[in-house]
Amino acid sequence: MGRLDGKVAIVTGGARGQGAAEVRLFAAEGAKVVLTDVLVDAGQALAAELGAAVTFLRQDVSREEDWEAAVNTATERFGGLDVLVNNAGILHNATIAKHTLADYERVVQVNQVGVFLGIRAAIAPMRARGGGSIVNISSGAGLRATKYLIGYAATKYAVTGMTACAALELARYGIRVNSIHPGVIDTPMIGSNTPEMTASMVRTTPMRRMGEPEEIARVALFLASDESSYMTGAHVPVDGGVTV
Repeated sequence: MGRLDGKVAIVTGGARGQGAAEVRLFAAEGAKVVLTDVLVDAGQALAAELGAAVTFLRQDVSREEDWEAAVNTATERFGGLDVLVNNAGILHNATIAKHTLADYERVVQVNQVGVFLGIRAAIAPMRARGGGSIVNISSGAGLRATKYLIGYAATKYAVTGMTACAALELARYGIRVNSIHPGVIDTPMIGSNTPEMTASMVRTTPMRRMGEPEEIARVALFLASDESSYMTGAHVPVDGGVTV
């Protein structure tokens, strides 16, 4: 049996990178998956490749109506919602002096507001199923200071805090809420860094390499599955030892 047999999941930002790795692994382990993203072509292609167990929906996670559509899709197509992976996120590199308000607000809308809306939207359908698991993808930048990422870090610290608050509030309903804190992962997002910045991050990682998207997906699978049934409010670094 698959580790997610009988479960229905929403994975945001699932068209590429960590999200795509999570969608592939969840489907392989028996889940029905609603893959959401603003990258329509990539999302549709992945859903078509993986077959009937995966359906694609264009979703802007900062919009309440898009969250309603995502939950409705999970419920109407697959019968409910058991797992939410709040994976969608954007990165903006800038010194504080050159970090515009518009860029700051854009990062907040996707990375912070999107996670808040996702947690809120998942409560009712998960309660209807007797519980569930919410996995928030934060970052190493949500546990420690990082230069040139003030907007991104602010949102990832917010995700860490929201995870803790939601875990306390939702435990009574059997809804578990945990966060994953990736380090330097080999995904398209890392391409927004300069080569020098990426090289510096790898040098300061004790394992001296970037992580692979599948290494994050495997931790997300554990947190989504019943194997982690007594875990809630945990902040799990997956960063090659940076936070040791």
